[in-house]
Amino acid sequence: MPLRTVSTEGRPPPALDAPRSGGVVQGRRRFTARRGLTILGFLAPAMIFVAVFTYYPMMSGGQMAFRNWNLNDLRNTDWIGFGNFATILADSQFWTSLSNSVWWVIGSLVPQLAIGFALALWLRRRFFLRGLYQSLVFFPWAVSGFLIGILFRWMFNAEFGVVNDLLEKTHLITTPIPWLAEPKTAMISVIIANVWYGVTFFAIMILAALQSVPEELYESAAMDGAGKVRSLFSVTLPYIRTTLALTVLLRVIWIFNFPDIIYGMTRGGPGGSTQIVTTYMITKTQEGNYGTASAVGLFVVFILIVFAAFYLMATRERKEPK
Repeated sequence: MPLRTVSTEGRPPPALDAPRSGGVVQGRRRFTARRGLTILGFLAPAMIFVAVFTYYPMMSGGQMAFRNWNLNDLRNTDWIGFGNFATILADSQFWTSLSNSVWWVIGSLVPQLAIGFALALWLRRRFFLRGLYQSLVFFPWAVSGFLIGILFRWMFNAEFGVVNDLLEKTHLITTPIPWLAEPKTAMISVIIANVWYGVTFFAIMILAALQSVPEELYESAAMDGAGKVRSLFSVTLPYIRTTLALTVLLRVIWIFNFPDIIYGMTRGGPGGSTQIVTTYMITKTQEGNYGTASAVGLFVVFILIVFAAFYLMATRERKEPK
Protein backbone atom coordinates (compact mmCIF):
# COMPACT_ATOMS: atom_id res chain seq x y z
CA MET A 1 0.00 0.00 0.00
CA PRO A 2 1.52 3.39 -0.96
CA LEU A 3 2.23 5.84 1.87
CA ARG A 4 0.12 8.94 2.00
CA THR A 5 1.92 12.24 2.28
CA VAL A 6 0.25 14.48 4.79
CA SER A 7 0.46 18.18 3.99
CA THR A 8 1.57 20.39 6.87
CA GLU A 9 1.19 23.74 5.17
CA GLY A 10 -0.30 26.35 7.45
CA ARG A 11 0.28 24.26 10.53
CA PRO A 12 2.76 25.18 13.25
CA PRO A 13 5.67 22.80 13.64
CA PRO A 14 5.23 20.24 16.39
CA ALA A 15 6.70 21.32 19.67
CA LEU A 16 9.70 19.37 20.75
CA ASP A 17 9.37 18.19 24.28
CA ALA A 18 12.54 19.16 26.13
CA PRO A 19 13.75 16.46 28.46
CA ARG A 20 12.92 17.42 31.99
CA SER A 21 14.23 16.27 35.29
CA GLY A 22 12.25 17.08 38.39
CA GLY A 23 10.33 19.83 36.61
CA VAL A 24 13.52 21.69 35.59
CA VAL A 25 14.76 21.86 31.99
CA GLN A 26 18.03 19.97 31.66
CA GLY A 27 21.01 22.26 31.05
CA ARG A 28 19.95 24.58 33.85
CA ARG A 29 21.14 23.45 37.19
CA ARG A 30 19.17 24.53 40.20
CA PHE A 31 21.06 26.72 42.64
CA THR A 32 21.25 24.80 45.87
CA ALA A 33 22.97 25.44 49.18
CA ARG A 34 25.52 22.75 48.37
CA ARG A 35 26.37 24.34 45.05
CA GLY A 36 26.67 27.75 46.73
CA LEU A 37 29.07 26.36 49.31
CA THR A 38 31.12 24.76 46.53
CA ILE A 39 31.43 28.09 44.70
CA LEU A 40 32.29 29.85 47.95
CA GLY A 41 34.94 27.22 48.68
CA PHE A 42 36.67 27.90 45.38
CA LEU A 43 36.50 31.68 45.90
CA ALA A 44 37.56 31.61 49.55
CA PRO A 45 41.38 31.36 49.00
CA ALA A 46 41.42 34.36 46.67
CA MET A 47 39.09 36.36 48.94
CA ILE A 48 41.22 35.61 52.00
CA PHE A 49 44.42 36.50 50.11
CA VAL A 50 43.03 39.87 48.95
CA ALA A 51 41.61 40.64 52.39
CA VAL A 52 44.85 39.85 54.23
CA PHE A 53 47.33 41.42 51.80
CA THR A 54 45.28 44.32 50.40
CA TYR A 55 42.35 45.48 52.52
CA TYR A 56 43.85 44.84 55.96
CA PRO A 57 47.05 46.85 55.19
CA MET A 58 44.89 49.65 53.74
CA MET A 59 42.73 49.87 56.87
CA SER A 60 45.71 49.46 59.17
CA GLY A 61 47.66 52.17 57.37
CA GLY A 62 44.62 54.43 57.32
CA GLN A 63 44.19 54.32 61.10
CA MET A 64 47.94 54.90 61.61
CA ALA A 65 47.51 58.31 59.98
CA PHE A 66 45.43 59.41 62.98
CA ARG A 67 47.78 58.03 65.66
CA ASN A 68 51.17 58.94 67.04
CA TRP A 69 52.68 55.85 65.44
CA ASN A 70 56.47 56.00 65.61
CA LEU A 71 58.78 52.99 65.75
CA ASN A 72 61.09 54.88 68.09
CA ASP A 73 58.37 55.03 70.76
CA LEU A 74 55.75 52.29 70.41
CA ARG A 75 54.56 52.84 73.99
CA ASN A 76 52.75 55.98 72.89
CA THR A 77 50.41 55.29 69.97
CA ASP A 78 47.60 57.54 71.14
CA TRP A 79 44.91 58.90 68.86
CA ILE A 80 45.96 62.40 67.77
CA GLY A 81 43.31 63.09 65.10
CA PHE A 82 44.63 65.30 62.30
CA GLY A 83 47.94 65.98 64.06
CA ASN A 84 49.98 64.09 61.47
CA PHE A 85 48.29 65.99 58.65
CA ALA A 86 49.11 69.29 60.34
CA THR A 87 52.74 68.15 60.63
CA ILE A 88 53.16 67.39 56.94
CA LEU A 89 51.32 70.55 55.86
CA ALA A 90 53.73 72.61 57.99
CA ASP A 91 56.77 70.86 56.49
CA SER A 92 58.40 72.82 53.65
CA GLN A 93 59.90 69.60 52.26
CA PHE A 94 56.40 68.25 51.70
CA TRP A 95 55.41 71.26 49.60
CA THR A 96 58.67 71.02 47.66
CA SER A 97 57.99 67.35 46.95
CA LEU A 98 54.42 68.18 45.91
CA SER A 99 55.70 70.83 43.48
CA ASN A 100 58.28 68.38 42.13
CA SER A 101 55.51 65.80 41.69
CA VAL A 102 53.60 68.16 39.42
CA TRP A 103 56.65 68.75 37.22
CA TRP A 104 57.45 65.04 37.35
CA VAL A 105 53.97 64.16 36.03
CA ILE A 106 53.78 66.88 33.36
CA GLY A 107 57.36 66.41 32.14
CA SER A 108 56.88 62.65 31.85
CA LEU A 109 53.31 62.52 30.56
CA VAL A 110 53.47 64.88 27.58
CA PRO A 111 56.48 63.24 25.83
CA GLN A 112 55.15 59.77 26.64
CA LEU A 113 51.81 60.59 25.02
CA ALA A 114 53.34 62.21 21.93
CA ILE A 115 55.96 59.52 21.30
CA GLY A 116 53.61 56.66 22.22
CA PHE A 117 50.95 57.97 19.83
CA ALA A 118 53.48 58.27 17.00
CA LEU A 119 54.75 54.73 17.64
CA ALA A 120 51.20 53.36 17.69
CA LEU A 121 50.44 55.01 14.33
CA TRP A 122 53.63 53.52 12.90
CA LEU A 123 53.04 50.03 14.31
CA ARG A 124 49.48 50.01 12.95
CA ARG A 125 50.86 49.81 9.43
CA ARG A 126 51.82 46.46 7.95
CA PHE A 127 55.52 46.11 7.15
CA PHE A 128 58.30 43.53 7.21
CA LEU A 129 59.26 42.27 10.72
CA ARG A 130 56.40 44.22 12.26
CA GLY A 131 56.05 41.68 15.09
CA LEU A 132 59.74 42.02 15.98
CA TYR A 133 59.48 45.79 16.18
CA GLN A 134 56.40 45.52 18.41
CA SER A 135 58.29 43.20 20.76
CA LEU A 136 61.21 45.63 20.98
CA VAL A 137 58.89 48.58 21.65
CA PHE A 138 56.92 46.73 24.33
CA PHE A 139 60.02 45.29 26.04
CA PRO A 140 60.62 48.12 28.58
CA TRP A 141 57.22 47.53 30.17
CA ALA A 142 58.35 44.07 31.26
CA VAL A 143 61.35 45.42 33.20
CA SER A 144 61.23 46.57 36.83
CA GLY A 145 61.10 50.34 37.28
CA PHE A 146 63.73 50.20 40.01
CA LEU A 147 66.03 48.25 37.68
CA ILE A 148 65.48 50.90 34.99
CA GLY A 149 66.48 53.53 37.53
CA ILE A 150 69.75 51.73 38.33
CA LEU A 151 70.45 51.30 34.60
CA PHE A 152 69.98 55.00 33.87
CA ARG A 153 72.00 55.95 36.97
CA TRP A 154 75.00 54.25 35.36
CA MET A 155 74.19 55.79 31.98
CA PHE A 156 74.10 59.32 33.45
CA ASN A 157 77.22 58.78 35.57
CA ALA A 158 79.46 61.84 35.24
CA GLU A 159 82.76 59.91 35.00
CA PHE A 160 82.07 56.84 32.88
CA GLY A 161 78.42 57.13 31.81
CA VAL A 162 77.49 56.41 28.22
CA VAL A 163 75.52 59.67 27.89
CA ASN A 164 78.52 61.91 28.50
CA ASP A 165 80.67 59.65 26.36
CA LEU A 166 78.35 60.01 23.36
CA LEU A 167 78.02 63.77 23.84
CA GLU A 168 81.80 64.16 23.99
CA LYS A 169 82.36 62.01 20.90
CA THR A 170 79.84 64.08 18.94
CA HIS A 171 81.55 67.27 20.22
CA LEU A 172 78.38 68.58 21.84
CA ILE A 173 80.15 68.99 25.18
CA THR A 174 83.80 69.44 26.12
CA THR A 175 83.62 68.51 29.81
CA PRO A 176 81.48 65.82 31.48
CA ILE A 177 78.15 66.96 32.89
CA PRO A 178 77.31 65.85 36.45
CA TRP A 179 73.75 64.93 35.51
CA LEU A 180 72.64 63.49 38.84
CA ALA A 181 74.71 65.78 41.06
CA GLU A 182 73.18 69.09 39.92
CA PRO A 183 69.61 70.02 40.92
CA LYS A 184 68.83 71.49 37.48
CA THR A 185 69.89 68.40 35.52
CA ALA A 186 68.84 65.73 38.02
CA MET A 187 65.11 66.18 37.42
CA ILE A 188 65.67 66.25 33.66
CA SER A 189 67.59 62.98 33.92
CA VAL A 190 64.91 61.12 35.87
CA ILE A 191 62.20 62.44 33.53
CA ILE A 192 64.15 61.17 30.49
CA ALA A 193 64.36 57.74 32.10
CA ASN A 194 60.65 57.74 32.91
CA VAL A 195 59.74 58.83 29.38
CA TRP A 196 61.71 55.90 27.95
CA TYR A 197 59.98 53.56 30.38
CA GLY A 198 56.41 54.86 29.97
CA VAL A 199 56.21 55.31 26.19
CA THR A 200 55.41 51.61 25.92
CA PHE A 201 52.20 51.96 27.94
CA PHE A 202 50.78 54.59 25.60
CA ALA A 203 51.93 52.67 22.52
CA ILE A 204 50.16 49.49 23.69
CA MET A 205 46.90 51.19 24.66
CA ILE A 206 46.69 53.49 21.65
CA LEU A 207 47.62 50.72 19.20
CA ALA A 208 44.81 48.56 20.57
CA ALA A 209 42.39 51.45 20.12
CA LEU A 210 43.62 52.20 16.60
CA GLN A 211 43.07 48.62 15.52
CA SER A 212 39.38 48.98 16.40
CA VAL A 213 38.83 51.93 14.03
CA PRO A 214 36.83 50.65 11.00
CA GLU A 215 38.61 51.01 7.68
CA GLU A 216 35.32 52.17 6.14
CA LEU A 217 35.65 55.46 7.99
CA TYR A 218 39.03 56.16 6.40
CA GLU A 219 37.69 55.17 2.98
CA SER A 220 34.75 57.54 3.39
CA ALA A 221 37.06 60.34 4.51
CA ALA A 222 39.34 59.72 1.51
CA MET A 223 36.35 59.88 -0.84
CA ASP A 224 35.49 63.26 0.67
CA GLY A 225 38.98 64.47 -0.15
CA ALA A 226 40.49 64.22 3.37
CA GLY A 227 44.23 63.67 3.58
CA LYS A 228 46.16 61.86 6.29
CA VAL A 229 46.27 64.84 8.64
CA ARG A 230 42.58 65.60 8.19
CA SER A 231 41.70 61.93 8.72
CA LEU A 232 43.78 61.92 11.89
CA PHE A 233 41.86 64.82 13.44
CA SER A 234 38.44 64.02 11.95
CA VAL A 235 38.36 60.23 12.19
CA THR A 236 41.10 58.74 14.36
CA LEU A 237 41.14 61.11 17.35
CA PRO A 238 37.34 61.36 17.74
CA TYR A 239 36.99 57.56 17.53
CA ILE A 240 39.64 56.80 20.17
CA ARG A 241 38.87 59.86 22.32
CA THR A 242 37.54 57.85 25.25
CA THR A 243 40.51 55.48 25.25
CA LEU A 244 42.94 58.40 25.16
CA ALA A 245 41.18 60.13 28.06
CA LEU A 246 41.20 57.03 30.26
CA THR A 247 44.78 56.18 29.33
CA VAL A 248 45.97 59.66 30.28
CA LEU A 249 44.09 59.44 33.60
CA LEU A 250 45.61 56.05 34.43
CA ARG A 251 49.08 57.27 33.51
CA VAL A 252 48.77 60.42 35.64
CA ILE A 253 47.82 58.30 38.65
CA TRP A 254 50.62 55.84 37.88
CA ILE A 255 53.36 58.48 37.46
CA PHE A 256 52.27 60.40 40.56
CA ASN A 257 52.62 57.20 42.62
CA PHE A 258 55.75 55.93 40.86
CA PRO A 259 58.94 56.47 42.92
CA ASP A 260 60.83 53.46 41.53
CA ILE A 261 62.94 55.22 38.88
CA ILE A 262 63.69 58.24 41.08
CA TYR A 263 64.62 56.03 44.01
CA GLY A 264 66.88 53.93 41.81
CA MET A 265 68.62 56.96 40.30
CA THR A 266 68.83 59.71 42.94
CA ARG A 267 66.80 58.64 46.01
CA GLY A 268 65.26 62.10 45.89
CA GLY A 269 68.53 64.03 45.77
CA PRO A 270 70.51 66.10 45.34
CA GLY A 271 69.16 68.34 48.08
CA GLY A 272 65.60 67.12 47.54
CA SER A 273 65.51 68.41 43.95
CA THR A 274 64.00 65.14 42.69
CA GLN A 275 61.98 64.38 45.81
CA ILE A 276 58.34 63.65 44.98
CA VAL A 277 55.49 62.91 47.35
CA THR A 278 55.94 59.15 47.28
CA THR A 279 59.71 59.30 47.89
CA TYR A 280 58.97 61.76 50.70
CA MET A 281 56.63 59.14 52.15
CA ILE A 282 59.35 56.47 51.84
CA THR A 283 61.75 58.76 53.70
CA LYS A 284 59.28 59.16 56.56
CA THR A 285 58.82 55.41 56.67
CA GLN A 286 62.57 54.83 56.87
CA GLU A 287 62.71 57.31 59.75
CA GLY A 288 60.20 55.09 61.57
CA ASN A 289 57.44 57.70 61.55
CA TYR A 290 54.65 55.52 60.21
CA GLY A 291 51.93 57.92 61.33
CA THR A 292 53.26 60.78 59.21
CA ALA A 293 53.94 58.45 56.26
CA SER A 294 50.36 57.13 56.42
CA ALA A 295 49.04 60.69 56.52
CA VAL A 296 51.01 61.45 53.35
CA GLY A 297 49.52 58.35 51.72
CA LEU A 298 45.94 59.39 52.55
CA PHE A 299 46.67 62.92 51.36
CA VAL A 300 47.88 61.54 48.02
CA VAL A 301 44.74 59.39 47.69
CA PHE A 302 42.58 62.47 48.35
CA ILE A 303 44.44 64.55 45.75
CA LEU A 304 44.11 61.85 43.09
CA ILE A 305 40.41 61.28 43.80
CA VAL A 306 39.69 65.00 43.42
CA PHE A 307 41.78 65.19 40.24
CA ALA A 308 40.11 62.11 38.75
CA ALA A 309 36.63 63.49 39.49
CA PHE A 310 37.33 66.84 37.81
CA TYR A 311 39.18 65.18 34.93
CA LEU A 312 36.34 62.77 34.17
CA MET A 313 33.79 65.59 34.29
CA ALA A 314 35.92 67.68 31.92
CA THR A 315 36.51 64.86 29.41
CA ARG A 316 33.12 63.17 29.41
CA GLU A 317 31.18 63.17 26.16
CA ARG A 318 28.36 65.68 26.19
CA LYS A 319 25.18 64.74 24.37
CA GLU A 320 24.05 67.28 21.84
CA PRO A 321 20.52 68.58 22.38
CA LYS A 322 18.03 67.22 19.91
